[in-house]
Amino acid sequence: MQARARGSRKLPNDLPSERERVARQLWRLATGLLVLMAVLLAISTWAIQAVDPRFAWVQAFAEAALVGGLADWFAVTALFRHPLGLPIPHTAIIPASKDRIGNALATFLRDNFLTPRVVARRLERFEAAALLGRFLSEGASERSSAQRVREGLIGLVRQLADTPAADALGERVKGRVVRTLRGLDAASMLASTLEAALAEGRHQPVIDSLIQWASRTLDAEEPTLRAMIEERTNWLLRLISVDERVANEILAGLRGFLDDVAADPHHPVRQRADQALANFIFDLRHEPETRAKAERWKQALLDNPAVSRWVEGLWEQAREALGRFAEGEGASEVTGRIGTALQHDAALAGALNSLARRAVVGLVRDHGDSIVALVSDTVKAWDTETITAKLESAVGRDLQYIRLNGTLIGGSIGVLLHAIFHFSGVHG
Repeated sequence: MQARARGSRKLPNDLPSERERVARQLWRLATGLLVLMAVLLAISTWAIQAVDPRFAWVQAFAEAALVGGLADWFAVTALFRHPLGLPIPHTAIIPASKDRIGNALATFLRDNFLTPRVVARRLERFEAAALLGRFLSEGASERSSAQRVREGLIGLVRQLADTPAADALGERVKGRVVRTLRGLDAASMLASTLEAALAEGRHQPVIDSLIQWASRTLDAEEPTLRAMIEERTNWLLRLISVDERVANEILAGLRGFLDDVAADPHHPVRQRADQALANFIFDLRHEPETRAKAERWKQALLDNPAVSRWVEGLWEQAREALGRFAEGEGASEVTGRIGTALQHDAALAGALNSLARRAVVGLVRDHGDSIVALVSDTVKAWDTETITAKLESAVGRDLQYIRLNGTLIGGSIGVLLHAIFHFSGVHG
C-alpha cells in the first residue's frame, strides 16, 4: 500500500494487521507485474524485427496487459488520491466525498438497522432468555469458557468495588438518594401511609401501646399522685382520713377507665382518636400550613447527621455484600440456578425476552438518531488521510486483485484480438 502522507492522524492500531500485510504484498505483486509487462512489451517489440515475427503474439499480450494494468491502477488510485499527485478532475474521490460518505453511512444504519420497526422485526425470534440461560448454566460441572468469563466478571466486580471509581460512584449514589428523599412530597406520602393504616386498623396497636404505657405510668407514679391529692385536701379532711379515700377512688377510676378503653375496640376514646387521625390526614392533603409543617419535619430529619450516616452505611453495606458475594463460592451456584431457571421456566423466559425486546426497541426509539448522528459526526471529524487509510485498509487486498486481474485479463483480450485480426487477415 502507498505510504500515508506525513502529518496525518494515526490509526487506532499502529501495527499493521494481517490484512494490511497481505494487501501490501499484493500491491508489490501487481506493480511488479505491471513493470514486467512494460519490459516484455519493449523486448517483444524489438524481437519482432530482430528475432521472429511471431513475437507479435507476445507483444499483443504485453501491450494489452500494460494498458489494462495501467487503467486499473489509475482507477484504484483515483479512489483514494490523485494519481502521480496530478490534480486530475474526479480523482481522490473518497477524500473529496468524506462528509457525503459519513451521511450515507449514517442514513444506511438508520434506515436498515436503527428504526424501531426494523429492530422489532429482527428481534422477533431472538431468545435472550435462552442465550443468557445457556451462558449462566454452562460449565457448572466443568471449566468452560462461560465459566471462565463468569469468574473473570466476578473478579472484575471485586476489583472495581475497591477502586476510587467505586468511591466516586458511591458519592453519586448517596447524593442521588438524598436528592430523591428531599424531592419527595412528605405530606402526601405521610397522608397515604396514615390513611392505609387507618383503613386496615394498623393504628390500633399504637393506641393499645399508649394505654399500656399510661397504665404502667399510673402504677409507677401512684405515690406521687397520692401526695398531690393530699396537698390539695384541707386539714379537716386529712384529719378524718378522707384524703386517702379520695385518692383511692381517683386512682381506681383512672385504672377502670384505661381498662375499659383497652378492652373495648369501639370505645368512644378510640373513635375520637380515629376521627382525630382522619382530620390530620385531611389537613396533610389540603391545608397549606400542615403541609408546610410536614415538609419542615422532613427537611429537619434529612439534615440530621444520623440520616447521613444511615445513607453512608447503606452504600458501604451494599459494597461489602457485593464483595462477599463475589468472593464466596455461592456466586457460581446462584448464576447456575438462574441459568437453569431461564432455560426451563417458560413464563420467566417469556417475560425476560419481552423485556429485552422492549428495552432494545426503546433504546433505538429514544437514542437511534443520536447513534446515527454520532456515526456521521465521527466520520466527518476524521481527517482525509485517516478515512482514506481506514477504507484502503479494509478493501486494499481486493483492489490489488482487481489490478492483477485487469493486467492478466487485458493481456488475454489483447491476444484474442490479435488472433482475430491475424487470422481474418490471412483468410481475407
